Amino acid sequence: MPEFRQNFATKEWVIIAPERKKRPQHFPHCEEPPCESVSYRPDCPFCPGKETETGRETLRYEEDGAWTLRVVQNKYSALDPTRSVVRRKKGIFLCSDNYGDAEVVIESPLHNETIPTLDHARVVDIFRAYRQRSIVIGMMPHISIIMIFRNFGPTAGTSIEHPHSQIIASPIIPPHIRDPFQKAALHYDSHGTCVYCDLLEEERGQNERIVYENEHFVVFCPFASRSPYEIRIYPKRHTASYSLILDDEIDAFAEAVRLVLRKVRDLLGDPSYNYIIRSSPIGDEDVRYLHWYFVLIPKITTPAGFEIGSGIYINPSSPEECAAQLREA
Repeated sequence: MPEFRQNFATKEWVIIAPERKKRPQHFPHCEEPPCESVSYRPDCPFCPGKETETGRETLRYEEDGAWTLRVVQNKYSALDPTRSVVRRKKGIFLCSDNYGDAEVVIESPLHNETIPTLDHARVVDIFRAYRQRSIVIGMMPHISIIMIFRNFGPTAGTSIEHPHSQIIASPIIPPHIRDPFQKAALHYDSHGTCVYCDLLEEERGQNERIVYENEHFVVFCPFASRSPYEIRIYPKRHTASYSLILDDEIDAFAEAVRLVLRKVRDLLGDPSYNYIIRSSPIGDEDVRYLHWYFVLIPKITTPAGFEIGSGIYINPSSPEECAAQLREA
């Protein structure tokens, strides 16, 4: 049975989950750019007609009697909402059951569809589903953090090619997430302002790394980018939690994400990537010092010994040049 285990020295948590080896592996083995795919694969559990092969459905959007988006429980999740959250000792070590929730957002019935090629309305549906499920999952007992992410491509950690993203909820806030929250609170205590709002104002003022901007969002390559073409999308309105995004903001957010993923695809040849939505912990949705945002990391480089050992990333591309290239893409 999977379980959380804490590193006694660093207080970081891991999940030991041998059952994950049973996950299906349906991504074609080929060199990037990804192999040409088909709109339907009979062995894919996310394609239409295979609905009984997925976990329990928690949300469905339909058009003309056919589903256009489904959210399902992850059958191979390392987390289980029926387990306990009680911490227990093994000698000096600390562990607990694998309590939590994991859902998969199946973004399209077409096996070879993806966000850059989806219609705008379908991309809006993806981000609307994130909000809808975040609100419901956030009401589960003991949940502390909800993580929304998408792995695309064979080097980004995805196991199934069919377009999908994930929503994971945990009772534990890991130190690498908690630490920036604490620094944001310290900034607010010192200056009386949101550090993310201040950062966004400075990026807009310097205007060297801005890729795109609409009424509600700013897309930019951050000043201290850790890897080539790292992209962030910040809402202009101060909001700590993604679950509080408004309908017109979802429309603008979908436009920004779809545009930037098309730019990355066209400029870099459809690379693997990870995107993450960073949002406040449950219960901190209205704090003044946190600000939700979106991170996109194309898998262009691989961290080596220095990065892993020091935590200091070496980025061979300047964010100013990356932003200029993305603007032109």
